[in-house]
Amino acid sequence: MREIVSTADAPSSALYSQGVKAGGFVYVSGQPGIDPAHGALAGPTIQEQTRQALANCRAVLRAAGATWDDIVEVGVLLADPDDFAGMNEEYATSFPGTDPTRYVAKLGVELPGVLVSIRMAAFTG
Repeated sequence: MREIVSTADAPSSALYSQGVKAGGFVYVSGQPGIDPAHGALAGPTIQEQTRQALANCRAVLRAAGATWDDIVEVGVLLADPDDFAGMNEEYATSFPGTDPTRYVAKLGVELPGVLVSIRMAAFTG
């Protein structure tokens, strides 16, 4: 059984679901560093956008009934690989010692001003 997850607390699109619950897992679509309250990027730096992208993921997880401790995998897509250190700086504040698996790759499309997109999978049992 599959359940679509949505929340006003994260950016959305008519082209994909913010999240999907299936078989004890929650899959969160790639979230950019866009502040849903204003519909604009959280700022011009990789740290600001990483912080907001993680907050957006957290909002989708919460809407699905999952917690931060349920995360098993994180995927990070960077527009510029040179932003890796700055992204890691902010990312580390969200996972102090409870690190899920993670991959980092180059973002395959260019979106004006978007520096990062973060997706997640969580297991709720």
